[in-house]
Amino acid sequence: MHSDLQRYLDDLVSTARDVLGTDLVGAYAAGSVGLGAYQPGRSDVDVALLSAGPLAEATKRTLVARLRHEALPCPARGLELVCYDRAVAASGTPEPGFEVELNTGAGMPFRRTLDPADRPVADGRFWYGLDRSILHQSGLALLGPPAGEVFADLAPADLRRLLVEALTWWLALPTPPADQPAPGTEDAVLGACRSLVRHRDGIWLAKTAAGQRLIDAGDPAEVIRQAVAARHGGPPPTGAQARAFQQRVRDEIAG
Repeated sequence: MHSDLQRYLDDLVSTARDVLGTDLVGAYAAGSVGLGAYQPGRSDVDVALLSAGPLAEATKRTLVARLRHEALPCPARGLELVCYDRAVAASGTPEPGFEVELNTGAGMPFRRTLDPADRPVADGRFWYGLDRSILHQSGLALLGPPAGEVFADLAPADLRRLLVEALTWWLALPTPPADQPAPGTEDAVLGACRSLVRHRDGIWLAKTAAGQRLIDAGDPAEVIRQAVAARHGGPPPTGAQARAFQQRVRDEIAG
């Protein structure tokens, strides 16, 4: 692991322990770190904390104050942190179910949510169940038992529904104008690749690895090659190409 990232994660866990005490029963690196695809300067830091039970609002606010970028500078674009009650993590629920959500960093908008009911529906409620599914498979334990023991996977029907919801949410975003390469479309395409690989093969891969897996399997979509190449400095796909591929993936997953 990159030395700056390792120090940051060590400090984050130490700070969370200061705030939560014995109520902190686990801490896990998720996302690109858990999947072994962290890229300095590009990736976010995704962390899930596990509490012994529900947290008081004052404790939630203190946790946010101590972990936000201004108090504990994040060396990446930003930190995406979610704290779950241990019982929720073990339940396999598709609902958000979090205690605290914190997005903070020099390169991302600040977000603090202390109750899932306060999460705007338009921002999507599918993220958390999918993230816990990834944690179940590939979460990197920073503190506590292995992630696969504490995070239950989704039931197949719930997984399919959340994957379709995620693709529907992406498709509802404004399409970049004109038929020109559009920054960010590579992430949209590769995110769809990751969903498709999980649906077909039952495994979560990092976005670029998922795209390459589809290429190696003979997928004819040239847009996948463009998206992978864009991760290495090439031009990204157009908005129209990305939308067409996402639609194709959503249709397959929805059956």
